[in-house]
Amino acid sequence: MKFINVGSGSKGNSTIIYNEETTILVDAGISKRRLVTALRTINRKLEDIRFVLLTHAHNDHVSNIDIFNPKIVYTVENELTNDSDFNIIEHFKEYKLNTINVTVLKTSHDVKGSSGFLFKDSKNELVYITDTGYIPLETLNIIKNKEIYIMESNHDISMLLNSARPIILKTRILSSVGHLSNDLCGKYLSEVVGDKTKAIFLAHLSEECNLDGIAIDTVYELITKKIKNNKYLLFDTLKQRESTIYDKD
Repeated sequence: MKFINVGSGSKGNSTIIYNEETTILVDAGISKRRLVTALRTINRKLEDIRFVLLTHAHNDHVSNIDIFNPKIVYTVENELTNDSDFNIIEHFKEYKLNTINVTVLKTSHDVKGSSGFLFKDSKNELVYITDTGYIPLETLNIIKNKEIYIMESNHDISMLLNSARPIILKTRILSSVGHLSNDLCGKYLSEVVGDKTKAIFLAHLSEECNLDGIAIDTVYELITKKIKNNKYLLFDTLKQRESTIYDKD
């Protein structure tokens, strides 16, 4: 199982999860043109996407959902439309989407049905968690010692507090239904990474209140003691305006 993150951040989010037989899209907050371009790099077309999973209904995750047939869209809460063709899924249940199994994880964001996902095929497991103020214990127990983590590392707390953002926005971001800071991301990862872990990608970085280097340094320092062979660990940030490709088996 591999992935292409087409974009990650407040201006739009979409990630293609795939193996030889199955193509899944997580969130539809990126333009059709960028999605088509990303799919072309793996010799696939938009029509090859058979499943679209939504983490939640904020615009930066669903702005282009209309390009997909609602019959292939899966979400815990349907806040986008009254279209009954959406597939309603449940937290902590596992679903078989062709050759990839997906467990729906509960997250905590200021919108109904906020979710993450655990993807599993015959080769590895991938954890996808973004837009959450904290990670519930039941979710933490499920995501321990997986091969690949895509985890929100939204902001540096000092940069956020010293920013020009209004206090009401700062309070929301720091709340239990807001976004994970670099410190919280690192602390959670230090609890779940294990000897099977081979790649970590930090997601949804704030362009105003974070920097790639700060996020990487903060998180890496917190997890490096947990992973003994950390020199073999792939560690990177996902970008807002360019794709990130993970194509290792």
